[in-house]
Amino acid sequence: MDKKDLRDIQSEPDFRNLPINKVGVKDIRYPVVVLDRREGRQHTVAKVNMYVNLPHHFRGTHMSRFIEILNRYREGISTLKIGEILDEMKRELDAETAHFEIEFPYFITKAAPVSGEEAKMEYTCRLVANSDADYYMLEVKVPVLSLCPCSKEISSFGAHNQRSFFTVQVKAKEKIWIEDVIEVAETSASSDIFAILKREDEKYITEKSYENPVFVEDMVRNAAEKLMKMKGILWFSVESENMESIHNHSAYAQICMDLKDKQ
Repeated sequence: MDKKDLRDIQSEPDFRNLPINKVGVKDIRYPVVVLDRREGRQHTVAKVNMYVNLPHHFRGTHMSRFIEILNRYREGISTLKIGEILDEMKRELDAETAHFEIEFPYFITKAAPVSGEEAKMEYTCRLVANSDADYYMLEVKVPVLSLCPCSKEISSFGAHNQRSFFTVQVKAKEKIWIEDVIEVAETSASSDIFAILKREDEKYITEKSYENPVFVEDMVRNAAEKLMKMKGILWFSVESENMESIHNHSAYAQICMDLKDKQ
């Protein structure tokens, strides 16, 4: 049977006259290549969402075309290509608007502070773009270490400390390196953390965090100050969640700031 003889139901008219804001494919796991500041390119496996609008007179969209577009660009997904991807989605799917979202683990080689032993640290990244906006949003989640200033002040021995998580979102038109966002977070806590530590490294990290105690409020303020100085950022949100070691709840803080007028 010839392809032209197969009925194309989704292209047929729909008589309910209801447009759809977003329709497409969600949670596709796909191997992709992203830009890496140190290595040039990094292979990873991403979770991808791709949507377009659907006019009221069409019954359905062409789901297979989303995968075709993703496959064409998977060897070099970056903020530099986002505009092309969105344009192609609109063109291939006869849409007025397009939405592209990709989440992936990103790995950076970090050397332990004293021994120099190297291992890969994982960070969760998300890139979101819409065709009706002239910027993209980059989100990076960064694990760090925090030590409580109050606990240090009132205790004769030690202070409670815990793993904390920064979630940094930035909106920008030009390229913002993932590594720069990670550095902002890691230098705003009591200490950064590592995938591998020898005894001498553990001693160093323990003492470093003790000499640099921070509340969750300090952490987001420290990060916000650094983000305000970065070029190209139009807006940012920085959140910190401290997984309190002496409580059954977390401590949380957030700062959001629009920088459009400062660019």
